Amino acid sequence: MSERLQKVLARAGIASRRAIEALISEGKIKVNGRTAVLGDRVGPGDRVNVDGQPVSQDKLIQQPCQVLLYHKQVGEVCTRHDPEKRPTIFKKLPKLQKGNWIAVGRLDINTSGLIMLTTDGELANRLMHPSSEIEREYAVRVFGQVTEEIAQRLLKGVMLEDGLAKFDKIMDSGGEASNHWYHVTLKEGRNREVRRLWESQGVSVSRLVRVRYGDIWLERRLRPGKCELLVEKQVNLCRQWVGLEPVASQRAIIRRAKESVETKRDPVKLRKAKARPPKKHTPRARIRRDNKKKKKR
Repeated sequence: MSERLQKVLARAGIASRRAIEALISEGKIKVNGRTAVLGDRVGPGDRVNVDGQPVSQDKLIQQPCQVLLYHKQVGEVCTRHDPEKRPTIFKKLPKLQKGNWIAVGRLDINTSGLIMLTTDGELANRLMHPSSEIEREYAVRVFGQVTEEIAQRLLKGVMLEDGLAKFDKIMDSGGEASNHWYHVTLKEGRNREVRRLWESQGVSVSRLVRVRYGDIWLERRLRPGKCELLVEKQVNLCRQWVGLEPVASQRAIIRRAKESVETKRDPVKLRKAKARPPKKHTPRARIRRDNKKKKKR
């Protein structure tokens, strides 16, 4: 079955739909050797090149949408291949027969906590995009004196080198002396944004843990360095946040397939039933008759 080119490439994690549409308009995508145009459709067997690089056939075939939660540890990086040979989270993930795990944003090497990954590139792009306004919540231990004035500035907005940034909420979580815990929320995921916001006020972050992404929490049962798959209901919740259609129920597909097989088998069973001899002519019935005759004698 063919689908729109930008939809297939976005799902494969090549780029967002808008970015792919821009590449098509710039003539940087080819389908079967021909320069692609908006509206082109592709399917299994088509040859697609993006900016001179071929796209593997596996990426053109729609894979089941899966979402994975991983509890990142301090010291791990969120890249597939690290030139410094540091441990990467991708070494800890379950292997896929087809497709790849795509990280929904990143956490820096000194930050731990919840990382979401998915096999659907379009879902990943939409979850990360600031326009989706999905809340991220962090537990942060701050070293230094945090006054009410500092908190208000962080809520109102601080100009960083890459633009205005702010927290949506700051919640006091207790602590001792100058090492104090807070829970903060924001709706974007710029590089080291939480740390840079606190540092702009003359205090430092001594520990940072992401505990929530949208309505998905880092549960205590998910130990550091471990991962778990979301169930279908949770996957569809993530898709609903960003306006994507729900995934088809695998159980429903299997059930329909079984019903179809059973329906085909029923006539065969009926034919066999009609072909059976009457009970009085079966071998067991003959044995019973013979035994009765012997008793009479």
